[in-house]
Amino acid sequence: MEFKHISVLLKESIEGLNINPRGIYVDCTLGGAGHSYEILRRLGPEGQLIGIDQDPAAVNHAVVKLQEFAGQFRVVQSNFSCLKKILQEMAVPAVDGVLFDLGVSSYQLDTPERGFSYMHDAELDMRMAPDLPYSARDLVNQLAEEKLADIIRRYGEERWARRIASFICEARKKQPIATTGELVEIIKAAVPARARREGPHPAKRTFQALRIAVNRELDILSQAVQDAVSVLKPGGRICVITFHSLEDRIVKDTLKALAAPCLCPPSFPVCACGRRPLIKVITGKPIEPSRVEVANNPRARSAKLRVAEKLG
Repeated sequence: MEFKHISVLLKESIEGLNINPRGIYVDCTLGGAGHSYEILRRLGPEGQLIGIDQDPAAVNHAVVKLQEFAGQFRVVQSNFSCLKKILQEMAVPAVDGVLFDLGVSSYQLDTPERGFSYMHDAELDMRMAPDLPYSARDLVNQLAEEKLADIIRRYGEERWARRIASFICEARKKQPIATTGELVEIIKAAVPARARREGPHPAKRTFQALRIAVNRELDILSQAVQDAVSVLKPGGRICVITFHSLEDRIVKDTLKALAAPCLCPPSFPVCACGRRPLIKVITGKPIEPSRVEVANNPRARSAKLRVAEKLG
């Protein structure tokens, strides 16, 4: 299957990076390499791009898509939680910009055998990297009901989480749940008819929750943002695109903490903590896609972009 992915908030995120033609930039989530391509287009001969993605399909696609910039980019198959280690191994002490485009790619959603989509019947997998220790099938068939309900409620913000978990556990007593189609039917049975008639697809939140749990997306996010800021040069920018409130809240709170000045109580006559803000948040409110972009790419509708700049 051809790797197709429409880069979200492309113009806005490239502008947010404030690209220096001689700079070094890191795309922590290569995906379809759309952002990386636009970064490379703006770099001069001395500029460099480092692309990271844990999905081998994305890595292979990027190498082909970016070939006209040969010698100016390096691609690594890894998780962005390894950013600092990757840069150390490349002997790159600091960079001019870091971009995160979080969540699942269109290619992953539209490739049925990856098991991400509730719209296609396929093996229940959802791993972004093939070497991850467990799949969505493992979770739904092995987790205790209470733990399963907690994941669906916490990562999917699903009001029917406990009921869905109960139905899953009853169904797996008869036989293991092996496919996305089987799981969708169980979820539909669990969600009351009235609720199924309102809002998004009844399986959307549960599938999101399982994907996040399988790939540990939220567990690693705050530290990854902190690591990215730590490797920025003064004046360097970090841009983060999120697609749901859980991601956005983590990014917002992490950037806010990194931008915080002295934490001493107001009663202290002088600062005792020695803390200084590390960044300046550029986007007071997150940048959202235009109506035109959402019309052309409905998957962009929930996207939010936050930008911050490293202080000297």
